[in-house]
Amino acid sequence: MFARYITTGVVGAALMASVAFAQTPTATSDRANTAPSAASDASFKGDWRASKLAGLSVYNDNNESIGSINDLLTDKSGNIKAAVISVGGFLGMGSRLVAVPFDKIKFVSEPVAYTGVSGAPNAPGSRPASTTTTGTATTTSPANNAKPNPWYPDHAVFNATKDSLTAMPEFKYATE
Repeated sequence: MFARYITTGVVGAALMASVAFAQTPTATSDRANTAPSAASDASFKGDWRASKLAGLSVYNDNNESIGSINDLLTDKSGNIKAAVISVGGFLGMGSRLVAVPFDKIKFVSEPVAYTGVSGAPNAPGSRPASTTTTGTATTTSPANNAKPNPWYPDHAVFNATKDSLTAMPEFKYATE
């Protein structure tokens, strides 16, 4: 009984394979005329991947973390109209979503420069700072020598406080 099922499966696979091999390939000139036009890599230089914008940390003008981008909202022609930011909570628990106009968000390729939680430049969890000049002295913190990724920014900046974002109306996805 089991051998009959195996034999039927092998015969069926062989029949399907023979149909695939029997198809005649089209001429390369036909394919060249009907293929969609492809853009060169150079035409996308400087553009960012939308998949990398989701999850991007959002800071305010004082380099305080205020949330992260959860989603991007587009109109029917594909233009991004708003960013949905996840605000508050801890590890995703208790956070709320707010929608802000996309044109009010600035994107920055350099890392956020701050000294970290303990105030020490080399504290665990602190992000690398760039060279800063104050008056006549120049101080250099250990910098991240990595070149910024050309396909996505390091973080986003939105001029608001975490409290003002939590006071905004909560964004809910339409179910209809």
